[in-house]
Amino acid sequence: MMGIGKTLSRPGRRYLAGIIAIGVLLIAALGLLATDRTMRAAALDEAQNAAQNEAAILAAGLESELDKFSLVPLVLARDPQVQSLMAGNNAQQGNLNLRLQQIATQTGAAVIYLMNRDGLTLAASNWNQPDSFVGSNYGFRRYYRDARTSGVATEFALGTVSRRPGLYIARRVDGPSSSPVGVVAIKVEFNPLEASWAKTTAGVYVTDPDGVILVTSNPAWRFSTIRPIARGQRNAQQDFRQFGKAKLPLFNPRTPEASALVPRLIESLHPVAPLDWKLHLLSDPSTSLAGARANGRLLFLLLLVAAAVIAGLAFFGARRREARAEASINERTGRLREQLQQANRLATLGQITAGVGHEIRQPVAAIRILAETGERLGERGAHDQAAANFPQITALTDRIGTITDELRRFSRRGEREPRDVPLRQVIDGALLLLRDRIAQLDIDLILPQEADLDPVVRGEHVALEQVLVNLLQNAFDATGRAGKVSIDISVSGKFRRLSVTDNGPGLTADQRAKLFQPFVTTKADGLGLGLVISQDIMRGLGGDLIEEARASGTRFTMVIASP
Repeated sequence: MMGIGKTLSRPGRRYLAGIIAIGVLLIAALGLLATDRTMRAAALDEAQNAAQNEAAILAAGLESELDKFSLVPLVLARDPQVQSLMAGNNAQQGNLNLRLQQIATQTGAAVIYLMNRDGLTLAASNWNQPDSFVGSNYGFRRYYRDARTSGVATEFALGTVSRRPGLYIARRVDGPSSSPVGVVAIKVEFNPLEASWAKTTAGVYVTDPDGVILVTSNPAWRFSTIRPIARGQRNAQQDFRQFGKAKLPLFNPRTPEASALVPRLIESLHPVAPLDWKLHLLSDPSTSLAGARANGRLLFLLLLVAAAVIAGLAFFGARRREARAEASINERTGRLREQLQQANRLATLGQITAGVGHEIRQPVAAIRILAETGERLGERGAHDQAAANFPQITALTDRIGTITDELRRFSRRGEREPRDVPLRQVIDGALLLLRDRIAQLDIDLILPQEADLDPVVRGEHVALEQVLVNLLQNAFDATGRAGKVSIDISVSGKFRRLSVTDNGPGLTADQRAKLFQPFVTTKADGLGLGLVISQDIMRGLGGDLIEEARASGTRFTMVIASP
């Protein structure tokens, strides 16, 4: 019986070993498949999140570009020289041509031009070019008609002379009796922006509310529509006049330019304010997916090897190998964390750079006003008064440079060099930048007592002034016209507390919880970066920026270190 048992036990053991081997292989195959799917799903989610963040950064950059140009027609529509030319003083035409040419060069606009009430161009920045707009009539353009009717209008169209696409931003010019006497328009072309998109992305395009592609990294996609057009839905004659095509083709990403990429592309959308556009970003996640698959298989293989070693070796050897595997995983995790942190810093840099126009808009406006005032004083012979504007222009220019340097240092997380700063200088500098806005909004601004302005704090003059300007702007936005805003100074131990309080509607509990989160804003045209940057500046100076709850209104306090 024992002999028979032994004889039967050998094939039995082989059979059992075969079953175990088959089971192990089957489990390994299923585990490898599950690992591939899990890693692929995680990598795809990560790629989609990264693409959404990149789309937000690209949209913010485009919004910043639009904001930069939107103020030009507004300022020119109120300019005395423009009003004089529209009133029939043709002697201003030569001066205006030169001035528009200079402004177009400084701002990077394709062309800036003035049209009378009949649509005839009287002055243009390209007055001395073969394709000059002077003498051309653009009364047929939709942006001209809409601007005369509603005061302001935009239209993306193909140039009738240059045949180059661009965005036309127009504003009505009103005469002394508030009746329309003309229209000032600026054409913005996006060639540099589109070229940068083409170099850094798989594909980007921006659509209008009707789904027509306007701005794109691939010129072949322009003026296609992403949705089928029903018969009679569009005006063929108007489309031909605006886009140069009577029939807009349906956008097909499987064109020769994109067919090789389409199977791997993911699309991310982000709105572009204030034109109700949408930015579409096409991203290729194949590299991330391939890396995730390789990492997953390597990890799975390491786990199988570790399991085999643990099963065949003594406890001490198994513990040793477990420690090595853990060290390897920790090292890989550390590298991934470092890469994610670097990606986050780069994303923050793009977000802050997109908001530079918002941070320096007021100094630029002040420089423009001082320069134009000095020019008029010089024409009247008041040279001493005109010369008095130059130091202020120089100071404001230096302040702009310091602000941009501050944003660059923020991206590098570099060391700051604080010094002793009188609070009076900080407040006076902020009020200088906001003087016109305070007057326009008829703000009831309550300042600290004279004795309270004497203390000296430890910080950077421009950085503190930047934060105070941001808080005051937010307060003015909250209160609106005839609002009440106060600036208070108090002492708290080794710190001075500079507070800005308004009588606006205040903040909800949800808004208060998200105050210092990037891209969270209550403004329709805001980027949601002002408070984030301001708080980081204050903390970098050894202080803080806090919001103090109130029964009504809003109160922000700058906590500043004393010398």
